[in-house]
Formats: sequence, structure tokens, C-alpha cells
Amino acid sequence: MTDGHAEAGGAVPAYRRLEDHYRRIRALADAIGMLNWDRQVMMPAGGTETRSATMAALRVMRHQAANAPELEDLLARAGEEPLGHWQAANLAEMRRLHLHATALAEDLVDALSRATSRCETVWQERARPNAEFASVSEALSQVVALTREAADARAERLGTSPYDALLDAYEPGGRSGQIDTLFAELEPRLTALLDRVREDDGASAGHRVPAEHQRTLGLEVMRALGFDFRRGRLDVSVHPFSGGNPDDTRITTRYDPDDWSASLMAVIHETGHALYDQGLPVQWRFQPVGAPRGMVLHESQSLLLEMQVSRSRPFFTFLAPLLRAAFGVSGPAWEADALARAACRVCRGLIRVDADEVTYPFHVFLRYRLERALLSGELAVADLPDAWNDGIEEMLGIRPENDRDGCLQDIHWYAGAFGYFPTYAMGALAAAQLYAAARAELPGLDGQVARCDLGGLLGWLRTHVHARASVTSTDDILRAATGSGLGQEAFLAHLEARYLVEPGP
Repeated sequence: MTDGHAEAGGAVPAYRRLEDHYRRIRALADAIGMLNWDRQVMMPAGGTETRSATMAALRVMRHQAANAPELEDLLARAGEEPLGHWQAANLAEMRRLHLHATALAEDLVDALSRATSRCETVWQERARPNAEFASVSEALSQVVALTREAADARAERLGTSPYDALLDAYEPGGRSGQIDTLFAELEPRLTALLDRVREDDGASAGHRVPAEHQRTLGLEVMRALGFDFRRGRLDVSVHPFSGGNPDDTRITTRYDPDDWSASLMAVIHETGHALYDQGLPVQWRFQPVGAPRGMVLHESQSLLLEMQVSRSRPFFTFLAPLLRAAFGVSGPAWEADALARAACRVCRGLIRVDADEVTYPFHVFLRYRLERALLSGELAVADLPDAWNDGIEEMLGIRPENDRDGCLQDIHWYAGAFGYFPTYAMGALAAAQLYAAARAELPGLDGQVARCDLGGLLGWLRTHVHARASVTSTDDILRAATGSGLGQEAFLAHLEARYLVEPGP
């Protein structure tokens, strides 16, 4: 190493070489992310094959960089050097990522990338629009088979079960045993709560709103919530998602002229993700420790905005006049009280992203069980539609009339994202804990929400969640912010207050 990699107080050459190396790996990851955004948002259909090959090549390059021969020695030597607190945490993350990378053979990385690109394209262009699971069954079977192979390889390297090895990629340190216990306790309590709330048939007011008016409203709400448009943008895709990096944050939504609220809530949800990314510490940028801790906290940030804040009565004090102006409407149905009641209705619906707070976790319970069954071989891919339909009917008493409203509604499995789904429900629990703690520490927060003056709340989240990035575990971050690790009590208390007491918070 050169003198440029020396610090006051002593040189740390091995560690500094690692920082440089992982900065390059992050650059490759960002390039893959941008290509994926482009593929889902604006790529012409004829570009699928070429784009898939390009993404596979980049993923192999990233894999090669993460498996560079010198890393083993550098990681060992860096552990003997004098490191500060965040540097030691960074080194621990490097070791975890190295374990994941060295578990997989290069040809498996290439095959899995190509298979997921193909499967996702078939899902997007044929299966979902035509409600035709059979057209994507073969492609999904290949993804599942390759994912099993990757899970087995990672499990051997990490010393975990195959499912936990996949989960660890989305929630570092997450274990299915903890999830099983949590969900086993939560599901019957939610079932009992669902029997006590006033349910709605889900019928909307029937006002059609053109997509361009919905977009105008979404942009205004994003700006009010604190989204930095110098470092991000809003686009349209088949399935809402967020991506990019802290300096180039992309989010998407989809528009239905007959359901403006679905688009708006998707925008708010993805804005929560984006605010987390935009708030990550600049001094740790491009290092593993500077990344978001995991998807439990990431989903907590989106669900805190979408569910805790944006479905509250104070928020509609702010939103109601914006809606009337953007949509050119008036009357009792467009007043804050009526809008808040509509936003907090409980309806046993088929679509996860449109689900209310009470029924939302059931959608996650189902997906968690099904993806584990798929990966273990207990459930054949061809039998997924029937298993899905039976499961949602058992949980919520409703049954899809077609596969688009059933097992084709989410992109995750078709894009190879197995192990992700449980973090949605866990994120909802974390969101309730964090918001309860913020309300306790920020006097007058409801009034600030009514003005959409969220500087205090965003500042609190910046301090307690965003600024900590991956320097410690999810549970440690939650304990420091709320006084306890992940649990269900704050979530259930929130649901009871909002849905069993009139008026809700």
C-alpha cells in the first residue's frame, strides 16, 4: 500500500485496501440496480434477452470481485489492525458478505441471474396480464431449483438452515425460528381482533381520477414528506418498488383511474424507503456498514409513513384540501373525517399491497408458509395456485377468481426474492414500536402531522434509525430507539386504538 492509505496514529493498509475493494463492489451493485430499474420501467420488450445477458455479466463480475483471491488474507490481517468502532463493524459486515459470496460458484450466479430475468419478464409480459400462471410455471420451477441450490450452498458456508441462509441476505442475523414463534403468537391474536372490528365491503366512492392528476398529487405529497428530488425521481412500473442509491433514489407506483388511493399509498410507502436511503450517513457511503441494516427496518420506514402516519386522522387534515384541489372535487366525502374513515376501513381483500393494517399480516403469513414449502420441495410449483387459493380462503374467507389476484400478484418469487416476505410483517411490528416511541418523545407530533411538518419525526428517525445504518443489529437499533427488541405489543395496541376505539388516532 502507498502512503495515501495511512492514518494519523498508524497505517491500516489491509483494512484500507478492503475499503477500496468494497467501494468497487458497491459500484457494480449500483450499476446492476440501475439496469434493473431501467428494465422494469422503460426497457422495450425486445431488449429482454440482451439486458438479461448484460445483468448476468455484471453479477458475475460482482461475484468475482467479492471472491477475489486476496480477500481472505486481507480480512484476516485487517482483524489484527487498530480499528475504530465503525471500522470494526464495517469489517464484520465485510466478513458476512464474503461468506455469502464464497458460498456460490460462478456458474450458479450466472444461471440464477439469467433464470430470474427470464422468469420476471414472462411474469410481467404474459403471466400477470393474462392471469395465466401456466405460462410462467416452467420458468419459476427453474428459479426455485436454482434458488434451492444456492440456499444449500450458503447454508453450508454460514452454518444455518437453507431458508435462514436466504433470509440472512435480506435480514442479517434473521432466523426462521424467531419468525415462527412471533407469527404463531401474532396470528391468533390478529384473528381475534379481526372478528371484533367493523368491516367494510371495500367499495370506493367511484370517482375516476386521471393518472396525470394522481401523479401531480403524489409528487406534492412526496415533497411534503421530505423526499429530495435533487437525488431522486418518481416513475411507473407494473409493481411499485424503490431502488438506486442515496444520491440517485428511484421509486415507482402504478395508476388505476378507479382507485386513486392505491397509487397514493404506494407512493407514500416507497417514499418511506427512499427517505431511509437518502438519510444514510455520508461518512460511511459505499461501505458495507453504510448500507441499510436490513429489510425489517427498511419496511418499518415505509410502513411507518404509509400506515402509522398517512392513515391517521391528523394526516387527512393536511391531505383533504390537496385532494380537493388536485382532483377538482368537493362535498362531505372529501372532508378530512370522511377520508380518514375510508382509509381506516377493514376489508378482507385479495391484494397485499392494498390491504389494511389488520389483514395485511395474513398475506405475509401465507407467503412465508408457501415459499418455505416451495423451497423444501413439499409444494410443487405447479400446485402453487391451488395452495395459494386454499390458504387465503382459510385465513380470510375469500378466494381469488383468477391467478392475477392470487399467486401472480407479487413480483418477488419471479424475481428470485425468496426469504424477503416475512420482513414485511416484522417491519409492520417495528414501525408501530418506532412510531410509539417517537410520539412519546416528540410533544405535539399529531399537530405536526396535521400540517405535514414532519421535520421533527424525520429528524428522530434520522438519529435513531437512518444514521445507524448497519453499524449494529436490527434488535440493537430497536432497543436503543424504543427500549425493547422486536415484539408485537405496540402493533396490537395501535390496531386496537385505531380500529376498536372511535375516533382512532
